[in-house]
This record gives sequence, C-alpha cells and structure tokens, in this order.
Amino acid sequence: MRLQKTVFVVAALLAFPGWLASPGFAQTNAQPPRTAENAKAQGQGFSDTGKAALSRQLSGAVARGDTPGVVALVVGLDGVLYQGAAGKLDGARNAAMPVNAIFSIASMTKPVTSVAIMMLFEEGKLKLDDPVSKYLPGFDSLQVITKFNETDATYETRPAKRPMTIRHLLTHTSGIGYGFTNPIEYRLTQATKKQEWQLPLLSDPGEKWNYSASTRVLGMIVEKITGTSLEAYYQQRIFKPLGMVDTSYAVPAAKQSRVPVVYNRVNGLLQPQPPAPIPSAPAAPFRGDGGLYSTVQDYGRFVQMLLNGGHLGSARILSESSVKMMGENNIGSIFVELQPDADKSRTKPFPLGAGHDKFGLGFQIASNDPRYAKFRSPGSMSWAGIYNTEFWIDPVKHIGGVQMMQLLPFYDDGAIRTLRDFEELVYQNLR
Repeated sequence: MRLQKTVFVVAALLAFPGWLASPGFAQTNAQPPRTAENAKAQGQGFSDTGKAALSRQLSGAVARGDTPGVVALVVGLDGVLYQGAAGKLDGARNAAMPVNAIFSIASMTKPVTSVAIMMLFEEGKLKLDDPVSKYLPGFDSLQVITKFNETDATYETRPAKRPMTIRHLLTHTSGIGYGFTNPIEYRLTQATKKQEWQLPLLSDPGEKWNYSASTRVLGMIVEKITGTSLEAYYQQRIFKPLGMVDTSYAVPAAKQSRVPVVYNRVNGLLQPQPPAPIPSAPAAPFRGDGGLYSTVQDYGRFVQMLLNGGHLGSARILSESSVKMMGENNIGSIFVELQPDADKSRTKPFPLGAGHDKFGLGFQIASNDPRYAKFRSPGSMSWAGIYNTEFWIDPVKHIGGVQMMQLLPFYDDGAIRTLRDFEELVYQNLR
C-alpha cells in the first residue's frame, strides 16, 4: 500500500519579524548561547567576522543565481548562534526575503511525524515492530512486484515475505516508493490514479531502502491511535510546547505576505511558478509526509529540542533514550540508496551520502566519509523538503543548521551549492 510526496530544508530558532535582506546583503542576528547546559557548548558561537562570512555566502548565492532567496539559521544547545536572509521573497514585487519567511517545508514534515510516533511508543500505545495491519486495514495481504511492463503498466506479483512494521515505515524500508523518484511508481500512479501506499510493494519489507510515502502511513497511524487530526495533535503536543508559533498545515491570511514565491529552474533560468492557493485555515486530510508550513526559527526550535535529548526549556517532548534511538542505524547492513529522477521537473537524483549513509527512525545518518570531512560530523541526523529546504543536527559539535528556499527541482545544483557552501563555512567559523 502507498502514498504521496514532499521534501527539503534549512532553518532554526527565535523569530525577528522586522528584519529584511536584499540580494546584495544578508541581514542577520546572532546571539551567543545563553547559559549552556553542556560544558562542551559553553562559549560556542561565531565571531562577528564569522557571521559576516556566512551573510556574504548567502548574498553571493543569490548574486550567482543559485537561488532567488534563502533564509538560514544555526542553533546550539541553548540558543540561536546565527540567522540571516538574502534575496527576494517575491521578485515581481521586489519584496526582500525576511528572516521570518514562512516556507512550504514539504518532507520536513516527516521528522515531526516520526517524533509523534516515538511519543506514542513512549506512552505504550504502539511498538516499533508491530505490524502496520494492527492499526490500518489493507496491510495484511501485501504483494511485491516481480515483473513490470513499462509499456502498459501491467505487472506480476508474489506475496511479501514478511509483514510491514512501523519500524519499516520509519526507516523507509517498507517497500513503498514515491512516484516522483521511482520509475515504476511514477508509471503506476499515472496509470491507476492510486497513491503509492495503495500499490503493490517494490520490495519486501526490511530488504531495501526506498524513499517513500511510508511517513504518510505513519501519519494515518497517529490519527488512528490518537483519535484526532495531525494538525490538532501536533499543535497540542509539539508545536505549542516548543513555541513553534508559525508552524501549521495552513497559513493565516494575515501571515501569507510572508510566504515566498516558488521558482522553477528551467533551461538554467529561474522562473516563478503561478501563484497557488495557500490554505488560510487547517483542513483535512492532513499528511504525515508533507504539507506543513514553517519558518527557520520554528524548525530551529524543533532541531534544538532534538539536540538537547528531547527537551527545550521546560518542554519535554521525548526521552533522551528515544532521541538516541532515532539517531542510530536502524537499517543494519542496508545503505541509503541514490534515488533516481523519475519526474525530472520535480527532482534530480538524491541524496548526498547515498551509498554510504544509514537511516535511523526518521532521519538520514551521516557516515564517516572522508569526502565530507569539512561538513557535518559523522552521526549527524538530517533530511529535507522538495522545495530545497534542509536541516541537519550534529550531536558531536552540538549544533543544528536549517536552510530554506522555495525552488524546484529538488537537489537543484544551485540549491545544493548554497547549502554546502553555507555548511562548510559554519564549521570553518564555529568556535
């Protein structure tokens, strides 16, 4: 069985609504951490020179045409270390990108859903190795595709070797795929008009890593167990306790002027997409794998909660042991695999670290790859959203980074260059 899409990433804490930045200059605010809880993080931060370098990098990315606009943030255990913005919120209106811009974060919804599942796990309302069929109908007689005819989208199947579990969904080893990246799923969703989680599996549960609509199914499980909507549950149990005031499945009308225009890169040129309606009030159905809007400040608070082992200030979301489990290899000898570009208008092949990295419970886990020594530490957790929003959580250096754009395709060369240049400078200048 299956579902739909979403993807990418970069943001973090504390909102400063009045700050704007033009393409030529990134306005920033950065604070040293307040009294740090961990001695290793005391004094952590960036010098004025370091902050200026990060701001120049963001402005340079806009000037090169790598992105029309970007907001970035770095947090430590106890505060915001840096935030800045550059470029345009809306080029046609010549509106500068504010640091509190509200982005469609797409698949950066997935970690929120994964955290919600772990909260239910801690409350004893589910077990990670429970079969999905215990909670949802239609998952008890799974079939795996053995032969596929691209011409007419016909296929042959056999019964799956084992049940699909919640752990398989959390790790994207469920056998479900995504149409925008998997050629078989792309063809089948077009031919059948079904969603990915409703189709036969691409592989046996537990045997292969495929980026997928698995987290959509997790969202369905959250709603089934809690008896409430994802919007209501997330607001009550995650967003309000963490102070994530601009995160929701909708953007109130009074805030929609802070939503950036989405751009496509077509033949090397950035072109604005026609305006799409933005919901001003949350309306079901809600998806566990995408659909949230957020800011870098809000998502930074979510990142900071995980950096702190499940709490932020007096708000305890998860236990330290659950956060640790989420950041550990949960796919054994399997590796994160390079995902193809079945829908080239939406994505390029991804992710960084494919063939080396592992996957935890909702997060990609960085390997000890010498090629990436100047970036995030091995063991860092990350994921992204399709409009090139990104985040990472570094438990070794005790920092997290969030960077947000609104640009297609996913893994656009300019967007990835913007991310990696920023990340490299973060570690060069962190003190």
